[in-house]
Amino acid sequence: MERLIVKGNTELNGNVKISGSKNAAVAVLPAAILSPETVCLENLPDITDVRTLIAILDYLGVKIRRRGRNAVELTTANLSRVAPPYELVKKMRASYYFMGSLLGRFGRAEVPIPGGCDLGPRPIDQHLKGFSALGAKINIEHGMITLTAEKLVGARIYFDVVTIGATINLMLAAATAEGRTILENVAKEPEIVDVANFLNAMGASIRGAGTDVIRIDGVKKLTGVRHTIIPDRIEAGTFMLAAAATRGTVTVDEVIPKHLEAITAKLRETGAEVLVEPESITVSGKVDLKPSDLKTFPYPGFPTDLQPPAMVLLTVAKGLSVITENVFDGRYNHVEELVRMGARIKVEGRTALVEGGEALTGAPVSAPDLRSGAALMIAALIADGESAISDVEHIDRGYEQFEEKLMQLGASIRRTREDESDQLVRSTD
Repeated sequence: MERLIVKGNTELNGNVKISGSKNAAVAVLPAAILSPETVCLENLPDITDVRTLIAILDYLGVKIRRRGRNAVELTTANLSRVAPPYELVKKMRASYYFMGSLLGRFGRAEVPIPGGCDLGPRPIDQHLKGFSALGAKINIEHGMITLTAEKLVGARIYFDVVTIGATINLMLAAATAEGRTILENVAKEPEIVDVANFLNAMGASIRGAGTDVIRIDGVKKLTGVRHTIIPDRIEAGTFMLAAAATRGTVTVDEVIPKHLEAITAKLRETGAEVLVEPESITVSGKVDLKPSDLKTFPYPGFPTDLQPPAMVLLTVAKGLSVITENVFDGRYNHVEELVRMGARIKVEGRTALVEGGEALTGAPVSAPDLRSGAALMIAALIADGESAISDVEHIDRGYEQFEEKLMQLGASIRRTREDESDQLVRSTD
């Protein structure tokens, strides 16, 4: 196991290039198997989750050619299996997208119930409800979900709750179903639009992605395509919040500012200076930040994935801030670790009260999940002294070269194994 040793009292300054979107990439990769032809994906983030999905594709029989660090060529003509291995599926929740893509390609999928970050109950009932409406038979036994269908037929499907995963999974399955599928009360995240654009480039007929209703006219076959993954708005937002929290000035480059409007508005509300350009955003926190109330919502609201780093920012603002988490029940895993560093935070159900203005102090902490890990990195940068963050494999799952990018902005970080002394560590200062 590895840990990160982070020096505190650090001001971040400079420019950082934002990688491809994790949340888009983990859906587009399974979607690629819907075409029997060659698909080339570019701007893929080099993160653990992407490597895991590529390993699953390799196991299923996809021919894979790496085209540099951030591009891959996939040839699926000889795809031979419909059952991803449990040891890989358990590592990430997004592996459930193989249900929709394998069902759409072969009329059969055998996918273990997926793993991923522990963010409270995240049932897949809406996925299964949708597959059933399209004509699939479902069997769940010994932790395995088996989907079978002689023929998928379009249907009108209303989601009881807004769900990103089910929206994408049903788009995958319906893309080659017979007739029209109408998905109502769908999620509107940019990543869903990116998946729809990818499928349409392969020959699918999908309209309405980014709105409440998506209409899909099934086609008989999808073709090969070259597709570039959109920038990661969560990574961009993380660096924007880190800039303000450390009282530095950071420009995030190669972003889509429209995707970041909720973060931009919240930063301005705290008093941070934000300059928006066509493909970049500059954030400066060289001011006394003000407390702010924050509520998470599905897009275009403030993203739940940025609630943990936003909480760190609010520990800097003198006064009381109130955070309401409306998406995941288990999105306060980071609070105990921040309190260990001296933060004054009280959680009451879905609400967190943050009394900001007191300096944090360095401490040994553990990253309980991906976004909490990023939040603890920011907390370590603003704390007095040095912090040791363990369980950093969570961070590696979703941020490409996170520590390297932070060091380019002025951070002092070194990575070490937890069973090694600091004298034996490879320093990355």
